Amino acid sequence: MAKFLIVEARFYDHLNDMLVAGASAALKAAGHQVEVLTVPGALEVPGAIALAEQSGAYDGFVGIGVVIRGETYHFEIVAGESARGIMALTMDGMPIGNGILTVENEEQALVRADPQQKDKGGEAAKAAMALLALKEKFA
Repeated sequence: MAKFLIVEARFYDHLNDMLVAGASAALKAAGHQVEVLTVPGALEVPGAIALAEQSGAYDGFVGIGVVIRGETYHFEIVAGESARGIMALTMDGMPIGNGILTVENEEQALVRADPQQKDKGGEAAKAAMALLALKEKFA
């Protein structure tokens, strides 16, 4: 049994609730422990994961959040930099599933967040578990 930390950028409560539910369900179904940490936004997710990893308390991580395109360039910065930060940590050997949705509108986010539809939170948790298995295999 491993211990996973879900780091959520809590902005759209109803969407985050679904993403966290999907991720938690997938992790618990596999017999793992789950904790949830909330950060202000998607840009803070990689930093929070890096800080939590230093504690040695967690075996894997899932980043959760929703970024919906707006009228400004801010969407590209948040979407790209949060993904880049998570990828950099993953390349350093940290098992992280990226469940930060980057969508055009709320309708797209609802379909992807809903555990009964695309279940992107659950998919991110499964990715984190797969990377943890690889990390253990090659250790």
